[in-house]
Amino acid sequence: MRIGLIGNPNVGKSTIFNGLTGMRQHTGNWPGKTVAKATGFKVYNGIKYQFEDLPGTYSLLAHSKEEEVTRDFVYFEDYDGLIVVCDATALERNLNLVFQVLEITDKVILCVNLLDEAKKKKINIDLEKLSLMLKIPVVGMVARDKKGFSELFSCLEEIVSKKSGYLKIDYDFLSEEIGCLKKFLPNSFVNSDNVILRYLTDDYNFINAFDFKYGTNLMCNLEAKELKKKVLNNLRLKGINQDDIETLITEKINEESLEVCNRVVFYEKEDYNKKDRFLDKILTNKITGIPIMLLLWFVILWLTITLANIPSDFLYEKFFWFEDVFFNFLINLNIPLWFSDLLVHGVYRVMAWVVAVMLPPMAIFFPLFTLLEDFGLLPRIAFNLDKAFEKCSSCGKQALTMLMGFGCNAVGVTGARVIDSPRERLIAIITNSFVPCNGRFPLLISLITMFLVTDNTSGLMRAFILLLFILLGVVVTFIVSKILSLTILKGVPSSFTLELPPYRRPQIGKVLVRSLIDRTWFVLKRAIMVSAPAGLVIWILSNVSFNGMTLLKHMTLFLEPFGKFIGLDGVILGAFILGFPASEIVIPIMIMGYMSLGMITDMSDLSLLKELFINNGWSVLTAICVMIFSLFHFPCLTTVWTIKKETGKVRWSIISFLVPLIIGVSLCFFVRILFVH
Repeated sequence: MRIGLIGNPNVGKSTIFNGLTGMRQHTGNWPGKTVAKATGFKVYNGIKYQFEDLPGTYSLLAHSKEEEVTRDFVYFEDYDGLIVVCDATALERNLNLVFQVLEITDKVILCVNLLDEAKKKKINIDLEKLSLMLKIPVVGMVARDKKGFSELFSCLEEIVSKKSGYLKIDYDFLSEEIGCLKKFLPNSFVNSDNVILRYLTDDYNFINAFDFKYGTNLMCNLEAKELKKKVLNNLRLKGINQDDIETLITEKINEESLEVCNRVVFYEKEDYNKKDRFLDKILTNKITGIPIMLLLWFVILWLTITLANIPSDFLYEKFFWFEDVFFNFLINLNIPLWFSDLLVHGVYRVMAWVVAVMLPPMAIFFPLFTLLEDFGLLPRIAFNLDKAFEKCSSCGKQALTMLMGFGCNAVGVTGARVIDSPRERLIAIITNSFVPCNGRFPLLISLITMFLVTDNTSGLMRAFILLLFILLGVVVTFIVSKILSLTILKGVPSSFTLELPPYRRPQIGKVLVRSLIDRTWFVLKRAIMVSAPAGLVIWILSNVSFNGMTLLKHMTLFLEPFGKFIGLDGVILGAFILGFPASEIVIPIMIMGYMSLGMITDMSDLSLLKELFINNGWSVLTAICVMIFSLFHFPCLTTVWTIKKETGKVRWSIISFLVPLIIGVSLCFFVRILFVH
């Protein structure tokens, strides 16, 4: 049985999907987390189910890519049933989607989730009466606590044979016009009213998909076009313009939803969301909102910097102890020395360095970040930044993609699907690499510790300086977004609609599992996969000679003049170029380039690393330029490839590659000139 899960954003749909399938689809307390369809399987009572978690949508009148995925599934896919998930604390709003779905199919189960939150807010729902009024099964659930899943599976077994008929909403103000155009639709499509309404509102995207599915020709049929003109003229005589049709449809569905809710939802107290409104007055206030947001980021960065040192030192010690064991083992097997050296001091050592540097800060940063997400702060941050993005001809949802970019810029690019406007989506994609991903944090933190603070300075100062660099990235994001809006991506900002979800107590256990296994392991696995071949390439460049010098030395000497021109050097530029597969390996490549030993040396002691850099001509100016270039240089290979997949155009990958690179080179040159004079 093929079952689709749909619902408004932030109703717990992905949590239910995880409970049904045993998967770990990432969930979060903010709208737009599910931006692509996920599929999972489950065998229950001898029946094999295929569940598909569809992107959240408020309406089947799709206005964005992820909403189109959900709409096309409901209208055009072959499925055995749909689970429509609703929030028990906002049933009236959620029922709008339920009514739209019931116009298309009767094989629907209504899942009323978050009953625990409704109970806390003294909201009672008569589920039996709701089921009778809608003529579909209704299941009450608390998905986070695994309550209601057995009842849901029981209903799934019943809906296959269910034949209660389609819900018919009486659009009395359009009934005559709908009837005129029905003859152009196939008899196999039962509810033609809904399609005719889409046709009258010029929903070309939908009509194209409908024509392709059913072999009709509504888009090009001259007779249909002529009749449509007459129908629209008749409506104008009634005082109804074409632009009013979608509004009238929405109002009619709202009336139906309100009527049902008035009969099944009861409030024990009038001010049921008083606590949420009180917190919103503080966290979304234009005076206090942004300072509190910055304070929270400062605390996260401080904890990450302060707590990461001990586990990082431990990993260094264990990895490099095992390296000797591994090397001796290969030698005892009579493996050629050059191959053992390549495998251990090339591939293994780079991998060990990446894991030791990346894992501790990720294991701290991601859980803290996920706690904010679970509590419901991320959409408030987007709300606070909306005005700034609006002045840049963008929208606040770009802030959500920026936040995803702190974990991985490729994930931030994928997250841009939540932005409805294609123009604003491209702006968010091009500028996403301006926020440092987790792979760039170790370099930034190390250089701040070595060159910008004293030995006695606390982690608070290091966190503050790191926050300043992050804010520089945000400011540049605003500036570049505005420039793009005035040049290659001209346009005015679209309207910004973002639901502010209720505040929820974070589930500590699930946060740890989700952040450590899903997020930390995902990013770490990618880093290991790219660091292994990178270690091989780096070893070859460092050990293969030509004209008395290694290939790596030839490369760095070639880059030296331009590197000095912008406050860096040839080794630094070479490290960033060879680090294109993953930013995590930039520092190991620098070390190898400076030491010319053909292998990376253990530099877990930052004082030794600082001494190495100073001996090779580094100064505070060099460190600042390296940090700026780390913030503003081409995105990693994974991100560039993701941009190509998301946009479908190579040119946007090239632009996303060149824009930060040009900015990074320009800023480094400006800082060098400023310091010299």
